[in-house]
Amino acid sequence: MPNILIVDDDPQIRKVFRRILEAADYEVAEAADGKEGASKFRDWPPDLVLMDIFMPEQEGLETIRELRWDFPDVKIIAISGGGKSGRMEPLEAAQKFGAALALRKPISREDLLASVKEVLGE
Repeated sequence: MPNILIVDDDPQIRKVFRRILEAADYEVAEAADGKEGASKFRDWPPDLVLMDIFMPEQEGLETIRELRWDFPDVKIIAISGGGKSGRMEPLEAAQKFGAALALRKPISREDLLASVKEVLGE
């Protein structure tokens, strides 16, 4: 059973993603920001990270760079609703920093599961 770490400052999004992923037989952990996510990654190395871009404490782009530096093989899917501006350029930047995919919120159950399976090679 693959492990997935959800890093998002919105507890509702983490809850919904957790339910979808656990129903699909994935083991899930959560973090509320990039700093907590990087720490959890080190304690509980997942097979995949779902990384929000706009978060307090430590944003997703910074965390993606950090994880890719320390763990070059990490699999990351960047997610964002565009923040307050609604701009999607950060998702493009996330892919340049090493995210395998970049998804715009809201994300359907089907798109989330298809993206997870694609990145995990299932």
